[in-house]
Amino acid sequence: MNNEQPTTGSEPGAAEIVRAGERVSLEHLEQLARGLTGEMVKAVVDIERRIMAIGGLMHADEEAALIDDGSRQADLWGINLYPAERRSDDFVEFDSMINLRPGQDNRSRGVEDAATRATIVQIIDRLVE
Repeated sequence: MNNEQPTTGSEPGAAEIVRAGERVSLEHLEQLARGLTGEMVKAVVDIERRIMAIGGLMHADEEAALIDDGSRQADLWGINLYPAERRSDDFVEFDSMINLRPGQDNRSRGVEDAATRATIVQIIDRLVE
């Protein structure tokens, strides 16, 4: 198990990428939440590469960081993480403007496909300690 934290961008609110095989601690998410919103961390998950970006001020910032890293936009889904709710169903909230994708039959800010939501939760469970 890798206990090293992902590298944080140099600017406050800069997105950091958590790669497959890496883990981010709940404590780190709590620190990010305190520095940004107080209780929530925005994240974008790449369901194909099984990685995520965290800590951006907006989901679009994290989406851009992942696209710059080689992700395809069609594989990216925006969520919010509530560290204080880690052991409950309220830990992951499926709500982001980047999820509005009529071309992919997703017509809301949520993630309408149950299989995609399940994949996102599996990825988060693997990446968050």
